[in-house]
This record gives sequence, C-alpha cells and structure tokens, in this order.
Amino acid sequence: MTERRLRDVPKPILLLLALGLGLQLAWHSRLPPPNPRPEALPRPPSLAALQLASLGEPVALAKLLMLRLQAFDTQAGVNLPFRRLDYGAVEAWLAAILRLDPQGQYPLLAAARLYAEVNDEPKQRRMLDFIHREFLLDPNRRWPWLAHAALLAKHRLHDLPLARKYAEAIRLHATGPEVPHWASQMEIFILEDMNELESARILLGGLLQSGKLTDPHEIRFLSERLDEMAKKESRPPNPRQTD
Repeated sequence: MTERRLRDVPKPILLLLALGLGLQLAWHSRLPPPNPRPEALPRPPSLAALQLASLGEPVALAKLLMLRLQAFDTQAGVNLPFRRLDYGAVEAWLAAILRLDPQGQYPLLAAARLYAEVNDEPKQRRMLDFIHREFLLDPNRRWPWLAHAALLAKHRLHDLPLARKYAEAIRLHATGPEVPHWASQMEIFILEDMNELESARILLGGLLQSGKLTDPHEIRFLSERLDEMAKKESRPPNPRQTD
C-alpha cells in the first residue's frame, strides 16, 4: 500500500519535498558550530527547604547533592575548571550538605583534595578557612582534613603562620583517644620550621612529660629532636659577612 501511495503523489510535489530537504541541509551546514556557555553554579536552597525535600532521608539527599556538586564542572559540551566556579556557592553547598549529614566526611575531603588544590590562592585560602571552621564543630572526627589543610598551607601557600594556626587547633581541640599523636605534634615541627625553637621545645618537652606517649621508639625519637632543638637554640648567631 505504501508503494501505491508514493506513486499517487504527483512528481512536482516530490521534487519540491526533495528541494526543501536539500535547502534545509544546506542551511544547517552553513550555521556556525554551537558555542555552549557554562551554567553558573546556583546557591543552595535554605536548610529548611532541603530537609523538607529530603522526605525524611537527609543522608541520602546529602549524597545525591554531593554527586551533583562534584559533577557540576562537566556540563553539556563544556568542561569547567574548578577554579572558574563561584567558590562562594561551592562553600555554601558543602556547608549545606554537611548540615544534612553531619557524620559525612566527603564534603570535607572534596574541600581539601579537590577545591583547595586549584591554582588560585584566594580560592585555596577560602577552602582552607572553610575546613577550619567546620573542623571546630567536630574536631575529633574532622581532624584529618585540617591536618591536610595545614600541609597545604605550608607546602603550597608557603604560609607557615597559617599552617601553625591549623596545627595548633588540632592540638587544642582534637583531644580524643582516636586522634594519633603525630597530628597533635604537627605544631611542634611547624614551629621548628618557623625557627620558633623555644616555643617548639616547650611544647615538645611538655608532651614528653605528659605521659601520653607510650611507644619507646617514639619517645626516643622525640627526645632526640628535643636535644637537637636545644643545641640549635644555644648556638650563637652567624656573624654577618662583610664585603
């Protein structure tokens, strides 16, 4: 039946259809290629709205939102570098996700290992400051991300005072038995790097006398470091060389 119907169509009509299709193809071939523009990251809804939308499953919604946020740099036809994102919006989403799931660690991992490692110092500092603030809300669980922030401050930003600030926060606030000794000792070695030998020696001596350390190898190592600091501190300063 289809063949009969096609035969019944007058030839001029078929020619017009073919001509129209050809013109349409030619028109599209002359159009410039599409130039997709990246979509701006919006701010998150209020926490109350997110909790209502979670339908009683805030942890599940938090995981979905984290996946959506992490995938936002890949849009249709566009790969958007992290450093081009609005970090105010990124920070707001990470904070909202943590409020939905306070036990979750992934938002802080993303802040420390993804968003804080872009080649943009103001954005790096913003993420490190965010990690510090969130650490203070649950120090004994969130100390690993502040320890990473301290290392970034030291090695990427070359900002020893900032690294010392984060290390000091770990020592003062992350005091649970699950926090390893090396985390609370970071401040001592950062002070040594800053040539604040007296402060480093006082902290290290207090740690050795506190009785918290039980590993004889660790005690011996730290005792040797204490002796080295004392020797460095007692050395006279090098005289200035004159021309």
